[in-house]
Amino acid sequence: LCNGMNMKDMAYLKFKNIDGEFLKFKREKTKETSRGDSKTISVFLSDPAKVIIDKWRNKDCSKENYIFPIINDSMTEEKKRKDIQQFIKQTNKYMKKVAEKTGINKPITTYYARHSFATVLKRSGASVEYISESLGHSSVLTTASYLDSFEDDRKKEMAKALIAFK
Repeated sequence: LCNGMNMKDMAYLKFKNIDGEFLKFKREKTKETSRGDSKTISVFLSDPAKVIIDKWRNKDCSKENYIFPIINDSMTEEKKRKDIQQFIKQTNKYMKKVAEKTGINKPITTYYARHSFATVLKRSGASVEYISESLGHSSVLTTASYLDSFEDDRKKEMAKALIAFK
């Protein structure tokens, strides 16, 4: 729903990142890079995304407050890092349960979901440049390798399906 947003980026979102119908932010991974080419990612807030925000958001909607109650400014950077890791671990645990209940036999994780977002766009005809911008990659080469690694998994699946066909 939100461009395959990285979970760390989600944890760091503040209400000031909401700009009308869009969520605008810089990747935590690259916003402090020395290259100075950190790009702002702009995500359209669809109705389902708004429902999720409304359900799970902090009650205090002050511009400087985090949208989700994962971290807060009174925490040390180490505590934030640990709490985000725990949040990702818990989210992956629940994603695995949902996958099992729905008959999905894949190693579903937040990382897998990010790859899936990119792959669905690619298979829908989106350009690598658009996918790169959506993911917040500073280079289309990064996006291309990201997509290629996922396509390798797809090639393996297809080869196994051919072998299993009788």
